[in-house]
Amino acid sequence: MASAGSPKCCLELLKNVGKLKHLKRTGWVMRKVPNPETVSGHMYRMSIAAMMFDHSDNVDTNRVLRMCLVHDMAESIVGDITPHCGVTQQDKHEQELTAMTRLAELPAHSSGQEMLTLFKEYEDQSTPEAHVVKDLDRFDMILQAFEYEISENKPGWLDEFFTSTEGKFKHPRVVKWVQELYRQRHEFITSSNESQATSNAGAVPDTAPGS
Repeated sequence: MASAGSPKCCLELLKNVGKLKHLKRTGWVMRKVPNPETVSGHMYRMSIAAMMFDHSDNVDTNRVLRMCLVHDMAESIVGDITPHCGVTQQDKHEQELTAMTRLAELPAHSSGQEMLTLFKEYEDQSTPEAHVVKDLDRFDMILQAFEYEISENKPGWLDEFFTSTEGKFKHPRVVKWVQELYRQRHEFITSSNESQATSNAGAVPDTAPGS
């Protein structure tokens, strides 16, 4: 059996992580969203968002970034489990912890241990950095929902994602992003409603009155 950190084990880890490039996020699949994003796409944009934090945010930005990259790694083994999958939160946590422990055994000890530590920190929400990653996780979700509403021209279509996260954002920087997203979404919905009203007002009735 290959030892941890060997080329074979490192390749095995990367092959597992590679599955996330093709694993579609369950929430979008269940709502029949065309071309739903993948787990890796979600984590990538979260990581870019993390890079926009700086020293004024009072968090370890590098730690936030690294946590973004590993927080959903276990899904390469267990899949993207949501509350609608019929799995309890405790069972979900245990399945993901087992999977993450298995993945963390593949690279060199220090690297694997860091991945596992970051995963546990996120799951336990035990640090300010973990709170920020949770904020970014939720923010990317509602941003993606808004993008689907625009691409499908269905204003308000995915409102449940907004209501489920309302009031849960904590970090001031993310709160400002959320406020701007809400402003743009309100503008989109209002504009769409006005366009529909104008279209309806200009429609010619099938049958003229009095005919």
